Amino acid sequence: MTRTELPALVAALQTALPDGTVLTDGPDLDRYAHDDAEWADWAPPAAVVLATGLDDVVATVRAAAEHGAPVVPRGAGTGLSGGANAVAGAVVLSLERMTRIREVNVDERYAVVEAGVLNDDLRRHVAAHGLWYPPDPASQAISTIGGNVATNAGGLCCVKYGVTRDYVLGMTVVLADGSVARLGRTTAKGVTGYDLTGLMVGSEGTLGVVVDVTLKLRPLAGREDRAVVGWFGSLPDAGNAVAAVSAAGIVPAALELIDSTCLRAVADWQGWTLPEGAAALLLAKVDEPGAAGEALADRVAALFEGAGGTHVERAFTPDETDRLFLARRLAYPALERLGPVLTEDVCVPRGAVPAMLGRIESIAREADVVIANIAHAGDGNLHPLIIAPEGDDAAKARAKVAFDRIVDECRALGGTVTGEHGVGLLKLPGAAAELSPVVLAMHRAVKDALDPHGLLNPGKAFPGAPLPG
Repeated sequence: MTRTELPALVAALQTALPDGTVLTDGPDLDRYAHDDAEWADWAPPAAVVLATGLDDVVATVRAAAEHGAPVVPRGAGTGLSGGANAVAGAVVLSLERMTRIREVNVDERYAVVEAGVLNDDLRRHVAAHGLWYPPDPASQAISTIGGNVATNAGGLCCVKYGVTRDYVLGMTVVLADGSVARLGRTTAKGVTGYDLTGLMVGSEGTLGVVVDVTLKLRPLAGREDRAVVGWFGSLPDAGNAVAAVSAAGIVPAALELIDSTCLRAVADWQGWTLPEGAAALLLAKVDEPGAAGEALADRVAALFEGAGGTHVERAFTPDETDRLFLARRLAYPALERLGPVLTEDVCVPRGAVPAMLGRIESIAREADVVIANIAHAGDGNLHPLIIAPEGDDAAKARAKVAFDRIVDECRALGGTVTGEHGVGLLKLPGAAAELSPVVLAMHRAVKDALDPHGLLNPGKAFPGAPLPG
């Protein structure tokens, strides 16, 4: 087939872009058709573009706009809400090859990085300059900065140090008509105009394609990590320990929960031995230096014990701390080995963590499904993971019922349907219940202003998001 015989959209992309940039083979289209939220709807796209720079992104968006085709931006495809799932006739615009760290300014403490840079790669790179990028999602080794920005990703450290939005100073964005906007600043302060940079963070690719990001950094020195680990005989007991730490006014650098289902999956995978009767593990980290850090770690250990924790232990070296937190980072991939996982991302007030964990246990019993729990417990962000055996349609149906019930119970406790994964597709019903008609109208007005034809990641991020055509 000659180029003139190809579908007009594909021919236009191949004309505008370098050779090897546009993928059209069936296996390639299937591979890029969805993120890790395979339970959400998706369809094979018309083409995949592997952009290598700003010019490729501009050319792709302009060609798609001329042909009325949707554009679905994509990083590494590690999302868990369907935010990168393709729709029929779409162009999936992958930024995974845009991996340049363009600048690290040590004096002003910022970095300029392309959207495809992996979170872990950035952290290692700036550490060599004595600097630190705190946001650390569990997927940090495989998720991109662009994807982190699209969902306003959090991570283990966010309880103390904040989420992605707190570190984004500026960005370059390609808008729906192919025009280029350079937003933000490199200064420590700046309030000129609307905060359009903040608007783009967490917008899930529906308002523009983020090409590069200017990120605020912190000094690496002055922190001394100490870990405290406690085993608990029940999930509510672990939740009570979380509430006790919060009530004491302690802000740990991390406070993570892993339940027995997750722990067994990790232990079986890694050949570990677990304490008898352990229903949950709490992992706390404090990073104040010197005697203050020692005293704070002791207080956390005492609160764990007071809430019923057993086998409470301390880690005194970075290697020990990393070893203890490895279980948290391995939890999700360990569970994926057991079958398809439907991942929740609810966030409740810290004081409601015990009640929410109890309600999740009740939902699991009543729906007759397996629900594992991992959580950024220090800020109330819970990740119930609902597992259904491969090919068991009845179990999958029960899992979806449990998913909706967890969202409802979260909202009843004053929570929100997504803490860091984004709305994507899976959370649209929950977002519809959470956002008022006035707020939804504001969302639609912003979307219409920046993407009047609804071509950027259509149908995502908020209920009623327009579809093309």
